[in-house]
Amino acid sequence: MLYELRIYTMYEGKMEAIQQRFSQHTLMIFERLGIKVTDFWIDQTGLSKLYYVLAYKDMDERQKIWGAFRQDPEWLEVKRKSEEDGPIVENIQEIFMNRASFFTP
Repeated sequence: MLYELRIYTMYEGKMEAIQQRFSQHTLMIFERLGIKVTDFWIDQTGLSKLYYVLAYKDMDERQKIWGAFRQDPEWLEVKRKSEEDGPIVENIQEIFMNRASFFTP
């Protein structure tokens, strides 16, 4: 399995907007496209950051799924509407990981 930690940093004042976009739209689009979210966090220290982990069979699957997501008409419309007052996400970090062989959840 391949895991991807995604860290989103929002523009000032956009934390509520990103939470609404994920809760009302993005997570449903992910589910429809087969994007598996294993967990989701909001920064506890007050930073405008979200953290979530996705699971894939391998990098090829990841590339295929994200290619479909980026071209999805519903996503493109949700993104357009949610950013009418300006962009929400300032930066996205993508960290790819494999589970350590010595750890069993």
